[in-house]
Amino acid sequence: MAKILIVEDDEEIALLERDYLEVSGYEVVVKNDGNGVKELVENNDFALIILDLMLPGKSGYDICREIRGEIDIPILMVTAKTETIDKIRGLGLGADDYIEKPFDPAELIARVQAHLKRFERLTHINYERGEEDKCEEGIITINDIRIMTRSWKVYKDGVEIKFPHREFELLKFLAVNPNMVFSKEYLFEKIWGYDYVGDSATVTVHINRIREKIEDDPKKPQIIETVWGAGYRLNM
Repeated sequence: MAKILIVEDDEEIALLERDYLEVSGYEVVVKNDGNGVKELVENNDFALIILDLMLPGKSGYDICREIRGEIDIPILMVTAKTETIDKIRGLGLGADDYIEKPFDPAELIARVQAHLKRFERLTHINYERGEEDKCEEGIITINDIRIMTRSWKVYKDGVEIKFPHREFELLKFLAVNPNMVFSKEYLFEKIWGYDYVGDSATVTVHINRIREKIEDDPKKPQIIETVWGAGYRLNM
C-alpha cells in the first residue's frame, strides 16, 4: 500500500483529500503546517507528496526546494493561485504537477495514480537496467559532463549532480539525440506523455533547471541551446 503525505492547512480540504485517497487504497498522513516536513519525509517511506503552497510556518515553495535535492518522489502542488508565474515557480523548484483549488476529487485521484504509475515504471526500468547491464554502463560525455544512461547518474567535474527523474529523462533524450532541434511541444509529449495535464511551458522550466546544473554560465548556455522559434538543441 503506497503511503501519501498531505501537507495542507485547510482541515476540510485535507480531510476530503485523505478520505478519497484512503477509499482508493492509499495510506495517508496529514500535516497541517509547513514546519518539520523535510524531517517527516526523511523518516517515512512516502510514495508521493500532495503539497499546498500557502502554509503556516513554511511555504510549499520552501518545502519543495528543501526536499527536492535529496528525495526523488512525485510532488503534486495544490494551490488556490491561478497565475502562470506561480505554476512556473512551483515546477521550477521541482514539483511534478499542480492542481488548482477548487478541484474535483476524482481528478486528484487520477493525477496521483498517473504519477505513481509513471514513477514506478521509471524506477523499475532503472533497477532492471542496473541489474542486467552492470558491465555495460552507457556513458555520454559532453565537455566536463558525464551522463550515465544506465544508472541514471550525472557528473560534472567528477562530482555527482542530483537529477529528479523527469529532468534526467529530458537531458538523456537530448543527449542521445545530439545536434538535433526539438520543439517544446514534441519534448513535452515525449517526456510527459499525452495524458499529462499541463503545457509546453513545463519544458522551459525543466530546461532552465538542467542548465543551472550543467552549464558553466546558465545565462549563456553552450550545451543546451535555444533555437529561437524552433525549440532546443543539445550541442556535442
